[in-house]
Amino acid sequence: MTTKPIVEQDSDDDELYEHHRFEAGKGQQPLRVDKFLMNLVENATRNKIQQAAAAGNIYVNDVAVKSNHKVKSNDIVRVLLEHPPYEYLLEPENIPINIVYEDDALLVVNKEPGMVVHPGHGNYSGTLVNALAYHFENLPMNSSERPGLVHRIDKDTSGLLVIAKTEQAMSFLTKQFADKTSEREYIAIVWGNIDEEEGTIEGHIGRHLKDRMQMAVFTDEEQGRHAITHYKVLERLGYVTLVSCRLETGRTHQIRVHMKHIGHTLFNDARYGGDRILKGTTFTKYKQFVENCFKILPRQALHAKTLGFEHPVTKEFMRFDTEIPADMQECIEKWRTYSKSNQAEQED
Repeated sequence: MTTKPIVEQDSDDDELYEHHRFEAGKGQQPLRVDKFLMNLVENATRNKIQQAAAAGNIYVNDVAVKSNHKVKSNDIVRVLLEHPPYEYLLEPENIPINIVYEDDALLVVNKEPGMVVHPGHGNYSGTLVNALAYHFENLPMNSSERPGLVHRIDKDTSGLLVIAKTEQAMSFLTKQFADKTSEREYIAIVWGNIDEEEGTIEGHIGRHLKDRMQMAVFTDEEQGRHAITHYKVLERLGYVTLVSCRLETGRTHQIRVHMKHIGHTLFNDARYGGDRILKGTTFTKYKQFVENCFKILPRQALHAKTLGFEHPVTKEFMRFDTEIPADMQECIEKWRTYSKSNQAEQED
């Protein structure tokens, strides 16, 4: 029996990172996965492997398994964790950063859609952190050993982030986010016509039980972390709605998961099914219109528009605001025109 490690492959997941990957040889006799990994992972203890399995971090053929699962010949065994492998050293890269404010303690950047915030599996270069490492020296590390990062937004979400330049700023700003005293407003296009003008979504967010690449809402606090999102309708555009979302907490994929939970998935959010036509008609002309909108906005319709916090040195409350990016604005205009045209036809 031969078992060989497999070279890491690209993944579009921005939350789980592949630490180990093995292919069981053709002569592999059935063997518990915890024992299988014990034989292959250096310095691993059976207890740690069992804990990883209990947390849903061990996969066999892309399915999360428990520690007693039997590995057989040709099985692919992977260990995925929520932090990147530490052996990947950060390489500074001369990548332009859109800085909207900077002083000795911090800077505020407006991240372009498509830019990953920090290195991880499949994204070891071209990230915001790679750029920060090039443009700034000795940035403080956060609890995950990521320089300067106080918070993060998803790869395909655009908008504002605050970066700490000193240890004192890192500590002060991180506490504000933990204490829910920072201000964060996002603009989103969601599928469907929301009934209420405004509302609050509350539910514990944790890893989806079947699809570990997604997050889900749970009523049991043991399965997720408490999360609160306040939303307000800005404009009704027929089969989609433009909304403002204010975060009281900052969980992974929070707005994307919460809006799907109430039946209003973000427009073109491929991870959560928003890249399908979820509302509207069956007409070919309408289908073509939506597909054109997907081409204009090839990402989830989410922008971190407003960011507010107390300055760690001056103690002044600072608020920053950005324009909705061009791709999202063009999509909004197309829906606005379509909605008005459709309404006029109905009135006639």
